[in-house]
Amino acid sequence: MSEAKIFGEHKSGWVTISTDEYESMKSTIDVLSDSELMEQIRDSKADYRDGNFKNVRELIDENVK
Repeated sequence: MSEAKIFGEHKSGWVTISTDEYESMKSTIDVLSDSELMEQIRDSKADYRDGNFKNVRELIDENVK
């Protein structure tokens, strides 16, 4: 995330951010709001932690045969 830059005192109750930062925040909210996707992420993290994965080389070798 970008560092905030303050130019004087703000009393209007708004913040200006770049379009890129805004789009990134929207994407994060979309992911966090998708309960099915979040469950898949949790499952994937558990699989990785438990060693249930293949590295890229293994996948390539399987598909070349």
